[in-house]
Parts: sequence; C-alpha cells; structure tokens
Amino acid sequence: MGRAHEVRKVAMAKTAAAKSKLYAKYGKEIYMAAKAGIPDPESNVSLKKIIEKAKKDQVSADVISRAIEKAKGGSDEAYIAARYEGFGPGNSQLIVEALTDNVNRTIAEVRTIFNKNGGKLGSVLHMFENKAVFTFQGLTEDEVYEILLEGDCDISDLEVDEEFVTITADAQQYNQIRTTLLDQKPELDLEVDAVMWLPLAETTLEGHDLELFDRMMAQFDELDDVQEVFHNVTRD
Repeated sequence: MGRAHEVRKVAMAKTAAAKSKLYAKYGKEIYMAAKAGIPDPESNVSLKKIIEKAKKDQVSADVISRAIEKAKGGSDEAYIAARYEGFGPGNSQLIVEALTDNVNRTIAEVRTIFNKNGGKLGSVLHMFENKAVFTFQGLTEDEVYEILLEGDCDISDLEVDEEFVTITADAQQYNQIRTTLLDQKPELDLEVDAVMWLPLAETTLEGHDLELFDRMMAQFDELDDVQEVFHNVTRD
C-alpha cells in the first residue's frame, strides 16, 4: 500500500502506547522546551508545537502544566538527547532516540535489549533518511500542490492513499511546510506531523525473528528514557 500506509500505522501504534510512557515522553519534551526558552507557549514556538502534539495524543492538561511549572521553578534537572543504532533479529535495523539524565544507564539498558533479542549495537543510520512527514485528509492532490507552491516549499514526495495525503520532505523543510499548511488551512488536522527516520529499504520478518523483534519493541516501549524507535520492518 506504499510508504504512506506504513507511516500511518507507525503513528497509530504510538498513540496506542501506555499512558504512563506517553505522559513521561511529553513531560520531558515540554520541560526541556520550556526550560530552553520562555515557559509560555504563546512566546515559545517550540513549546507551543510540542503542547499541540501532546494534546492531540490526549495528554492531560495537568501533565502539561506540571512540566511547564517545573521549568518555571528553576529545576536543575537536565536531559540529554541520545541516539543509538543497531541490528535486530533477521535483517531488521533500528534507530533508538532517547532523552536521558544518565547516559551510562540508558546505553546499558538499550544494549541489553539488543543483546537479549538477537541483535547488537552498530551503525545503521546510513540506511535511513531523515524526513519531515505530514499526513492529513480533506484536501485534493492539486490543492496541496498549489498551497506548497505558494509557500515555496520543497518536497520529496506527495502520495494520495485512501483519502489521505502524505507529504514527505527533507527534515530541514519541516517548519516551512507546517507553517505553510496551517497558515493556509488552519482547520487542517495533521494526523502525522513529525520528523522521522524512514528506511531506504524495508524487510519482513517471520517466525522466531518476528517474535524476538516484537519482544524487543515491547521492551523499548517500557523504557522511560526512550522517546522514539524507528525501524525497517514492515508488516503485511
């Protein structure tokens, strides 16, 4: 069904994650954005975007306000962005992105998950593309092209699939495309609105390899430090 279908499946799987993990993920991101700038979403564009995404994923207002108040309170807590690459079962390749206050702890936990599931840490970043991805409904292909042309946006691909429009572009184009779409169509509901690592080639796993991969993904989902996991595994 194409890359757009796979991207939507990834987004839907993320929203199905446990609330506690989802809250922890956004709590860290909101805190870091508020601490890095003005702790007011009307004056801090990065903070506003993260809050919009959090609300869309049904993160409670209490979680959002607590993270902002924590930043206002002068907490010296700090998180470091870390990225880990590796090979999983079969021909799977994974990129694990984390926000951590203890790099040694996080890399040890990530390495253990790889090792226990038939994988290992290793360089795979060259097998992925860093892309801005937007998926939404309500506009025709021609309408989207017209909006993007007016906004002088440079895209890699535009795919229409089951009434959904999916735009893929270089990661550097994220802000320009997002601003252009929402300035022209403020009511647009962006089902996928993210910068993500997309594989250059996908693989399908079966049997024991698939079981190990699913267990690996479940274990990453349980780690509070892990924010996102990108991979090259596709499912029928």
